[in-house]
Amino acid sequence: MVQLFINCFLIIIVYATLWFLIALYKKRNDVADIAWGIGYIIICIYLFVKTDRWPVLAVLYSLVLIWGLRLSIHIFIRNKNKKEDFRYLAWRQEWGKNFLLRSYLQVFILQGIILLIIISPIIHASAALPVRWNVFTWLGLFCWLAGFYFQAVADYQLAVFVKKRNPGEIMQTGLWKYSRHPNYFGEILMWWGIFIITLPLENSFYFIISPLSITFLLVFVSGIPLLEKKYMNNPAFEAYKKRTSILIPLPPSKPPV
Repeated sequence: MVQLFINCFLIIIVYATLWFLIALYKKRNDVADIAWGIGYIIICIYLFVKTDRWPVLAVLYSLVLIWGLRLSIHIFIRNKNKKEDFRYLAWRQEWGKNFLLRSYLQVFILQGIILLIIISPIIHASAALPVRWNVFTWLGLFCWLAGFYFQAVADYQLAVFVKKRNPGEIMQTGLWKYSRHPNYFGEILMWWGIFIITLPLENSFYFIISPLSITFLLVFVSGIPLLEKKYMNNPAFEAYKKRTSILIPLPPSKPPV
């Protein structure tokens, strides 16, 4: 298994470097967001070719393929013909003369390392003894499907809203009525589902670092905090924030009379 992790690490370093060069050519670092989902698919293809194949492992590969393709295509369409994402643009201005080095290390290489941490349960599964379809497979699959629904539907609803909204308007309908970040809730749920599927494997619990990492990153680091900071001092968002759950979908609280 150690050799598999080393090989996957080397693949991701090469992959991240290629996308860094693409970013230099395109003059926009937000191509890293498109690369994110595809990177997981590449690792799964490598594992599929190099390791044994068994039904539950094939399920894991399929879930990653579906998730990664949908997400990368969605982000590509969302960013097409638009300016660089505001988060990357802020770093471009902040990093100044150190922009190239920090872009390579802090955007592309760091993202690759995080990718390996999050996909670690699947790398572990590819090197483990096969297990039969079991209750954890069903439970994890149900969790993943629920997460996929929340992410895909929320992304679609937001994309439709963005095309029609007026400046300053905040998305507050559909799934966004019950959570300020239903797409992130879906992302987190999917990776917990994948981890649950791997639980019957020996030593699998150590890889709880995967769903814990994606949860921590989206809730406390690069997801929710950066997006909500963008809407600070927006009255509509502040009102929405007071009555709507930050992540887990819940019935909205009634506004004060």
